[in-house]
Amino acid sequence: MPWDRNQMAARAAQELEDGMYVNLGIGIPTLVSNYIPDGIDVTLQSENGMLGMGPFPTENEIDADLINAGKQTITELDRTSYFSSADSFSMIRGGHIDMAILGAMEVAENGDLANWMIPGKLVKGMGGAMDLVAGVKRVIVIMDHANKAGESKLLKECTLPLTGKSVVHRIITGLGVFDVVEGGLKIVEMAPEVTREEIEKLTEATLVA
Repeated sequence: MPWDRNQMAARAAQELEDGMYVNLGIGIPTLVSNYIPDGIDVTLQSENGMLGMGPFPTENEIDADLINAGKQTITELDRTSYFSSADSFSMIRGGHIDMAILGAMEVAENGDLANWMIPGKLVKGMGGAMDLVAGVKRVIVIMDHANKAGESKLLKECTLPLTGKSVVHRIITGLGVFDVVEGGLKIVEMAPEVTREEIEKLTEATLVA
């Protein structure tokens, strides 16, 4: 069976290593914070100016002044620090964030990423994605494998405006885990009971090995 949103987030959490500084994007990536493995201590960074985000609050813990970049309420830790957006993006652009886990609308087989706009639709802003993919050391994407019409979102070439060129290292979808390698995408892991044939049917990008 394909992974659901929470299972995809749990699989992405397995990519975390002790001591990492990590930025979680809007959508499914925010769920990763719920599945950080025991014994792994990571510091979550939000580009609106927070380092050391805690878990999502319970109803009686909600503080409307504490939000992440996706405007979701969060909690703070004993080590949490706050700063301006300028300082936040200096961390990102300066290469001080080890990993970004982002959502996407399309990813190409060479690692091109499109996740910030659909032409003709209202665009509230590009957010921090362009800076993240250019500045962090490793980029992991969590996304649906296909759209609602059953068309692949893992493509030979992106059709939407790019966020970054050749920036994605690993992709996690409901069907499995894929690495961007020379010549296309390599299947690293398949979700339980998912077959290669199912993946091939829903993947426009070239699958290698």
